Amino acid sequence: MSEQVTITIRQQEKYRFEVDFGEGMSPMIADEPPPLGGGEGPAPTQVLAAAAANCLTASLLFALTKFKQDPGKLTTTATCTVDRNADNRLRVQKIEVAISLGRKGEELEHLDRILGQFETFCTVSQSLQDGIPIAVTVRDIAQQVLKAPEAS
Repeated sequence: MSEQVTITIRQQEKYRFEVDFGEGMSPMIADEPPPLGGGEGPAPTQVLAAAAANCLTASLLFALTKFKQDPGKLTTTATCTVDRNADNRLRVQKIEVAISLGRKGEELEHLDRILGQFETFCTVSQSLQDGIPIAVTVRDIAQQVLKAPEAS
């Protein structure tokens, strides 16, 4: 079963755009940082990092609740590294995602199995990873590392 997601982007001025997600959803303003834009909204790289981080966080929550586990409130930070390629063009080099659980890992059952599979549920990161390395770390509320990025 295929699904289509359609958004509409309308230029407001210079590099400031309104992103329309469709009926019933609030639009978002996207903008480039100065000197190109006014920095009045997230830049495309921030939106990309947010999409990957949100999808991974939702996938972890899905995997945890599948096993009837309550992780507490999840907090995720994503860092998108942008640098020049061989042609001197700016490109996303990698995305690092750090997810923190709201509970201690030892309080959750089936955690090894959950951590071993949740990334495969993430539509966005799984689609991006062939072109952009995505490194995921999961920590519990005590900041104990439960899952570290795989060595490359």
